[in-house]
Amino acid sequence: MTVSLSQAAGRSPASPAAQVPVRYLPLRPGWPLSALLVLYPLWWALGLGTLIVFILAVPMVVHLVRRRPVAVPPGFGLWLLFLGWVVLSATMLEQDPAGTLPGSAGQRLISWGFNLAGYLAVTVVLLYVGNLTEDEYPRARLMHQLGWLFLVLVAGGLLGTFASTFEFTAPVELLLPHGVASNGFVQSLVHPVAAQLQQVLGYTAGRPSAPFGYTNTWGNALSLLVGWFVASWFVGAGTRRRFVAVVVLGLTAIPVVTSLNRGLWLGLGLTVGYVAVRLARRGRALAIVALSVCLAVAAVVLVASPLYTVVQGRLDNPKSDQIRAFTATVTWKVVDQSPILGFGSTRPALGSSNSIAIGRTADCPSCGNPTIGSNGQLWLLLVAQGFVGAALYLGYFLRTMWAFRHDRSTLGAAGMLALGLPFLYMFFYNPLVVPLLITFLSIGLLWRNDRDQRSPALPAAVTP
Repeated sequence: MTVSLSQAAGRSPASPAAQVPVRYLPLRPGWPLSALLVLYPLWWALGLGTLIVFILAVPMVVHLVRRRPVAVPPGFGLWLLFLGWVVLSATMLEQDPAGTLPGSAGQRLISWGFNLAGYLAVTVVLLYVGNLTEDEYPRARLMHQLGWLFLVLVAGGLLGTFASTFEFTAPVELLLPHGVASNGFVQSLVHPVAAQLQQVLGYTAGRPSAPFGYTNTWGNALSLLVGWFVASWFVGAGTRRRFVAVVVLGLTAIPVVTSLNRGLWLGLGLTVGYVAVRLARRGRALAIVALSVCLAVAAVVLVASPLYTVVQGRLDNPKSDQIRAFTATVTWKVVDQSPILGFGSTRPALGSSNSIAIGRTADCPSCGNPTIGSNGQLWLLLVAQGFVGAALYLGYFLRTMWAFRHDRSTLGAAGMLALGLPFLYMFFYNPLVVPLLITFLSIGLLWRNDRDQRSPALPAAVTP
């Protein structure tokens, strides 16, 4: 189903496929998408990484304004309500709930503004993708570009594994005032690093993060892209291309393990189970056997390699569990003080998981006062937008999955995987901005596939 932005409860009088392509620049339609995905390593090197999403959303807005009426996907009204709730929650920025450190509304406005800008940017990308025609920007092209981005993340993961101290000063970073560039959050956006150096196993080791600032962002995005890589490199591909894809997936296991990211491990396990169920429902017995053999070989290689020691060491050192339990407990106490609107943004908790009296000091700036709402999208939604905001956010994704549940194509499988995994990751990861972008690109592809399959003038499906 496709509707216009001005008729979110009804149907659009005309599909985007029937409109005349809009060329507002001497570039091919869809160029911002190609620039965003294909050139992402360049943006990372320039210090624009995540920021390029906001920048390229501008020409997308121009395109949508000139193309009116703008079609919107099913359930878009829920997402608009969520965006409105984010705006309303700003009225609570000045509040200091019990159990958190006091602060000013001005300080919290930056966090609130960044989150809102991220939500708006991915919304623009979704509408832009959905309002392009198959002639302007084929679905297969976007699938291949998402597969390319997966390769970029694998390369970044290998760099972070074998050259974990690699970093450099980006051009954008040089242009910023020192006081701004030295801020920790700004550093994560503009300063290219290969890995986060942490003492998870009792000694300092690199956890792959390139081309992002955080390992969790890398793991989140990687797992959401696996389906698109498989769909674009295996389905309908020749033997040589499939062989290369298998080698790439084998190499991916190295940074996946060295990332020490248990959430990623669990997500990939669920991904394998999802693929097995899809194959079983289609009666692909031979494919299931091949998958089982690959898993058995991978398990043997893992146990026989040094990677097994890393996995065992991570399982024996669940250091983050105590912090996560503490922040989750504080989150529930804070949300109880504003269950409807939330508090607009995150808040630093009083004390730490060890004692309410232990907090940050000049000698230990990383001790205590963990940020509630920073260790999972669910916790962020609850503390920032309350139960109503969280319900609207999750309701939109559930509504979207329901709308496209009948898509049995390979595109549909990859798209539904990218929509389903965030329900697991919302307990561990904050998806703003690139992981949420990948999910919204997946929604755009599902929407296009559903709409275009209904049009007799277009291909029945992108993939078998």
